[in-house]
Amino acid sequence: MLSPFGHVLHAFLLVLHLLTAPSRPEESACSVPVRAVGGCSSFRRYAFLRPVILQGLTDNSRFRALCSRERLLASFGDNVVRLSTANTYSYRKVDLPFQEYVEQLLHPQDPASLGNDTLYFFGDNNFTEWASLFRHYSPPPFRLLGTTPAYSFGIAGAGSGVPFHWHGPGFSEVIYGRKRWFLYPPEKAPEFHPNKTTLAWLQDTYPALTSSQRPLECTIRAGEVLYFPDRWWHATLNLDTSVFISTFLG
Repeated sequence: MLSPFGHVLHAFLLVLHLLTAPSRPEESACSVPVRAVGGCSSFRRYAFLRPVILQGLTDNSRFRALCSRERLLASFGDNVVRLSTANTYSYRKVDLPFQEYVEQLLHPQDPASLGNDTLYFFGDNNFTEWASLFRHYSPPPFRLLGTTPAYSFGIAGAGSGVPFHWHGPGFSEVIYGRKRWFLYPPEKAPEFHPNKTTLAWLQDTYPALTSSQRPLECTIRAGEVLYFPDRWWHATLNLDTSVFISTFLG
C-alpha cells in the first residue's frame, strides 16, 4: 500500500505522463492569437469575435511578489476560504482555513478523481479579508460597454483545472505557473462529461479528436493575459502549481 507521499508522487508521475505523451497537445503549441496590445483599438478587434492572448498590458510584479507561498500563508493562513468542486457546475462548497488548503490539498491532480471529489480554490473570495492583496493588482485596462469588472482569485495544483463551461466575457492572468486553455466558440459545444476533470478529458477524449474537432488551445504563462469573449466554451488545466486571477466583465 502506498504511503501518503507515495500517492502524491504517483499522481504527479501520472500527470507528467499525460502532459508529455505524444498524443497530447504540445505545451508550446498555440492556436490563439498573441498580441502586444498598445491601445483599445487593437483589443476591440477581438472583443466580440475570438480569444486573444495579450502581452505587456500591466506591470504586476508587486502583486506577484505578494503571491509567493510564504507571503500568502503569513498574511492569510488563518483566513477561511471557500472551495468549489472542479466540475462544470461546481455545486458543492467547502470552507476551511487557507493554510489547511495549501498544506493538505494543494497537490497534483489524481487523474482517476472525479470533478465533484476535487476541491479547487477559485472565486468565492472574501474581498474584505483579501483587500490588502487585491489593491496591488493592476487589471487589464480594457472594458466592454455596459459591464462591471469583478475579480476571481485562485491557487491550484498541477493537473487541476475546471472542465468545459461558459459564461460572460473576461480576462485571465497567470501570476505563477502555467495554465493550458482549451476553447470552443458558442456554436460548437465540446464533447465532455461535466463531472470528469480536464485531465481525464485530455486522457480519454482529446486523443480521438480530429483536427477539425480540436479546440483552440494555448498555454498562458506568468504575466500573460487571455481574453475570452462572451459564451465561449473553455476548460483549463494547470501545468504547474499556479496562482491566477480573472477579471470577469459581468
